[in-house]
Amino acid sequence: MRPEKKFLVREVAEQLEKSEYVYLTDFTGITVDESDELRGELASRGAEFHIVKNSALKIAATEHNISISEEFLSGPTAIVTGGDPSGAAKVLGSFRKSKSKLTLKTGALGDRQLTAKEISSLANLPNLETLQAQLLSLLGTPATQLVTLFNTPARQFVTVLAAKADEVD
Repeated sequence: MRPEKKFLVREVAEQLEKSEYVYLTDFTGITVDESDELRGELASRGAEFHIVKNSALKIAATEHNISISEEFLSGPTAIVTGGDPSGAAKVLGSFRKSKSKLTLKTGALGDRQLTAKEISSLANLPNLETLQAQLLSLLGTPATQLVTLFNTPARQFVTVLAAKADEVD
């Protein structure tokens, strides 16, 4: 392999190594300004957008045991990696809606290949912080209910005493 190609494969491999997911997009028709805008939005979510050669992506993906069908490795390809998979999918979805130029090809999350529809579904999930808050809320709810249950008889007893005291006065 030529040194230039080795360099490109290494660059793509580094992107794949530092992320638990990768999304492949077709960026046909996106201007440089729109690309910069997309990169900025993704960066705010901890994700990155890189234009790659399909041959370099194929080699790097194979090296990292990432399954990408051959049919998606044609035409202009850019990858999105890093950050929260749901957050990056949200950015891609909103960019697609506003610009109508970006096409999702496929993706991979862990060792599982994702369809464009599945990536769009990820965009509908709450972000990681929201999911963590919801989980903590669920864990705290039984404890709150238990404390309320234990306090109810004492509260009722105090209410009865107060009513008797008002009755005596």
